[in-house]
Amino acid sequence: MIAAQAALETRMLLRNGEQLLLTVVIPTLLLVLFSAVDIVDTGKGEAVDFLAPGILALAVMSTAFTGQAIATGFERRYGVLKRLASSPLPRWGLMAAKTASVLVTEILQIVLLTVIAFALGWSPHGNLAAVLLLLVLGTAAFSGLGLLMAGTLKAEATLAAANLVFLLLLVGGGVIVPLEKFGSAGEHALGLLPISALSDGLRDVLQHGAGMPWGDLGVLAVWAVAGLAAAGKFFRWE
Repeated sequence: MIAAQAALETRMLLRNGEQLLLTVVIPTLLLVLFSAVDIVDTGKGEAVDFLAPGILALAVMSTAFTGQAIATGFERRYGVLKRLASSPLPRWGLMAAKTASVLVTEILQIVLLTVIAFALGWSPHGNLAAVLLLLVLGTAAFSGLGLLMAGTLKAEATLAAANLVFLLLLVGGGVIVPLEKFGSAGEHALGLLPISALSDGLRDVLQHGAGMPWGDLGVLAVWAVAGLAAAGKFFRWE
């Protein structure tokens, strides 16, 4: 039942034009545009080497947080979650199916963005295990926050808030603009955000060849535990 629901959730996501714009088109355009045009000073080396890890982090956020929050919020408003909760599929099974759908979508995103980045001259290196751990913890952190928002706010408020957060974190989360551009105090404060921890961790590994970025992993782990715990406690099914 979980597998069938996960397949359904994935098909619904891939058929939604607005979700595809958010999860595929925008990250792809940002990667190509900022790699090809010298708009932002990304430091030494090729721009794509700095941008690709940040865009991968953005893809995770767009799917696990923004897309999931909006979709779940409207499912809750229209009574879909209430009906599914009364079906043979248990509530934990529904959440597991949604998580599986998010993971499948992220795999497709990462494959597409990686191919495009390679075509633009990306030269990644580093610990694959560290990359996978960062992506998993980042997904957990953003999923918890997305479900918390969808389960506590009205659908229209979720739509507005999720898109606003997406834009704010795109600008101030180290995705395209290096955090040091915000000054010392700003860099330290913004570095505690999940998008900053994910993008910086991926960049340390893939661009600089670092080992396990324990600091960034710790930040993501805290956000994941706090977000999922809060979502589990405050999520309302109707």
